[in-house]
Amino acid sequence: MIASISVINYGPSFAFLGFYIVEAPYRGQGYGYRLWRHAVLHAGERLVGLDGVLAEQDNYRRSGFELAYRNVRYGGSLPANLDIGGAACHSEIEIVPLDRSTQEIVAFDRQVFPASRDGFLQSWISAPGHVSRAAYRDKKLIGYGVIRPCRNGHKIGPLFAEDRQVAEALLSDLLAGSGIEDGSGAVFLNVPEPNQIAVELAQDLGLAPVFETARMYTGRAPAIAIGKIFGVTSFELG
Repeated sequence: MIASISVINYGPSFAFLGFYIVEAPYRGQGYGYRLWRHAVLHAGERLVGLDGVLAEQDNYRRSGFELAYRNVRYGGSLPANLDIGGAACHSEIEIVPLDRSTQEIVAFDRQVFPASRDGFLQSWISAPGHVSRAAYRDKKLIGYGVIRPCRNGHKIGPLFAEDRQVAEALLSDLLAGSGIEDGSGAVFLNVPEPNQIAVELAQDLGLAPVFETARMYTGRAPAIAIGKIFGVTSFELG
């Protein structure tokens, strides 16, 4: 195997492209482009999104993609004795374990993702090693998040919340639920740059930019609530 790509059709009108990788010795020989042309046929007439490395933007444009905004990966070890937002500020927010997708999770997710993805959420939330939490205020769902182990530390994604206070409450519980002690390992959060409040939260946690991508679409960027996206689910899966 020398190359890979995925195109996921989330519904009749939206698809997401990811895992576009060619082994270094085989780049520049046309293998990736042949794979690309074959894969995009799977999307048909759907709007297609991707998170591509910045250096490849011109190549993506030639294939019909246009830049919407940047996603920035913030990472690092959290400071010792970190009190995210102050526990007292979250007293009216109830955080509960989440072991499966529900209709209210799907409805909330639909505000921040261009298609309904119930099947994906069922698997993502309950996947081995994933810790998932939902946030409620006055019995109303106001956010949810997932943290998962990766080769180096943990990634948090998605982190969807009505506001920063909810995001902080979810973050605090996710970190505790995953067994991460302050400063015990790297944490990564993929933040859409237009959500300045999310950017400030990542910075206030002491995290620094380590990678970034270009979120691009084959047509008009979908109308999603970027202000509620404090952590992108996955650069490869949307």
